[in-house]
Amino acid sequence: MDVALFRWINNWPDGFAPFFRFMSEATKETPGRILLGAVLIYCLWNKNTRGPTFLALLAVGVANATTDVMKAVFQATRPCVELTDVHLRVGKLTSFGTASAHSANMAAVAMVFWMRFKWASAPWILAALFTGLSRVYVGVHYPYQVVLGWIVGAFCAYVVMKTWSVYEQRRSFKEPEAALDPE
Repeated sequence: MDVALFRWINNWPDGFAPFFRFMSEATKETPGRILLGAVLIYCLWNKNTRGPTFLALLAVGVANATTDVMKAVFQATRPCVELTDVHLRVGKLTSFGTASAHSANMAAVAMVFWMRFKWASAPWILAALFTGLSRVYVGVHYPYQVVLGWIVGAFCAYVVMKTWSVYEQRRSFKEPEAALDPE
């Protein structure tokens, strides 16, 4: 079923290629880097999104490291290596594709913003969805690898957010030393 779903998405019309290639490879090309940089600067500049942006960056680091470990331990082949007649719309990847790091990273960002802003995080959720679909469309991940990436990213973001919440609660319970009165 996974191969059938892969082939269905991978065979979507070539007219979708510019959009999905951008979603898949944006961080490797100048326009995508400029757009990502602008969004990052805006989110760090805005006092309402500054904290969640730092937490999202931390969650991305954790998610990316987790997918790297998973790829080393559970070595699952990519469709562009394993299948014939794949529509490969980016450079061929021969590394293991166990869990899509692209999907995990975007899911981590989406989850942090979802936990902080709920439905205002819709653009991040859509970016995570389209990034995952793009990895199948361009031929470098099976759907299960994308779904696993989304799960890993959401889980890592949840752990980062909960850990930060515990830290904040413990910090707020400490009384300042100046407030302690020996009498």
